[in-house]
Amino acid sequence: MIIFSGNSNLKLASAVAHSIGMKLGDALVGKFPEGEVRIKINENVRGKDVFVMQSTCAPANDNLMEMLAMIDALKRASAKRITAVLPFYGYARQDRKDQPRVPITAKLVANLLTVAGANRVLTMDLHAGQIQGFFDIPVDHLLAAPVFINYFRKKKLENMIISTSDIGGIKLAWYFAERLNTELVIVDKKRSGPESVEAMHLIGDVKGKNVIIPDDMIATGGTLVQAAKFLKAKGAKDIYACMTHGLFSGTAVEKISESPIKEVVVTDTIPQDARKEVKKIKVLSVAELFGEALVRIHEEKTISQLFK
Repeated sequence: MIIFSGNSNLKLASAVAHSIGMKLGDALVGKFPEGEVRIKINENVRGKDVFVMQSTCAPANDNLMEMLAMIDALKRASAKRITAVLPFYGYARQDRKDQPRVPITAKLVANLLTVAGANRVLTMDLHAGQIQGFFDIPVDHLLAAPVFINYFRKKKLENMIISTSDIGGIKLAWYFAERLNTELVIVDKKRSGPESVEAMHLIGDVKGKNVIIPDDMIATGGTLVQAAKFLKAKGAKDIYACMTHGLFSGTAVEKISESPIKEVVVTDTIPQDARKEVKKIKVLSVAELFGEALVRIHEEKTISQLFK
């Protein structure tokens, strides 16, 4: 068993390797002077079970190309099995044709990984779970929810309740509500355009309660902040959010800082060094979770235990 990493999230990859008593494999991952990705595996991988870690976050195209080139190099070096480990699966939001003449890029990326030579995929909190069906190779799909649930259990919040930020988050919200043994409320909104909301509705009561809003990712923060303001207006006490993938694009950090949200908890599937000094943002590590998953895959054991 050997673990390699691209440049997208070396800190997480090193922490994953350290959590299972290993070091990252020796590889050159850089660029030629003209900007093309340059890869060289500097140790023998013949007959080995190889894991390649890379979050395809910004710059998404460079990070994706690094992953593909590394997989190709390992395949040509006769690795026995190659597992593509994507803590964050980029292009996941383009998972269907929601308009005429647009690509399904989540499927394209699945094809690229398979053709490059990946034998299986390990990822976390896909934007749409059905993306697993885009692959003709095994996909192991981890959840960050157990990490968040453990964190909020330790906080021992009184009068806790789970809320969605929109109607699409009901399944995940139910998962949290069941494991934290609390109730669920639903925020629904009607859009009048891509960036504007015409009306919002609340199913349930949040008056005097501490609200937790779970979701798979935060990008611009618009939906989350709108939901938080709406819940606050309905009498919520403190509002917390937990989002697996912290993209924080555009003015997301400023929106959160000025919002009624008390704390946004994210994981390190995407590097968060720039956000660690932001008062309202808390970063939790999923290194041990991924480390345990890698060992279980290598030893051909079930990973369903990691969902508990």
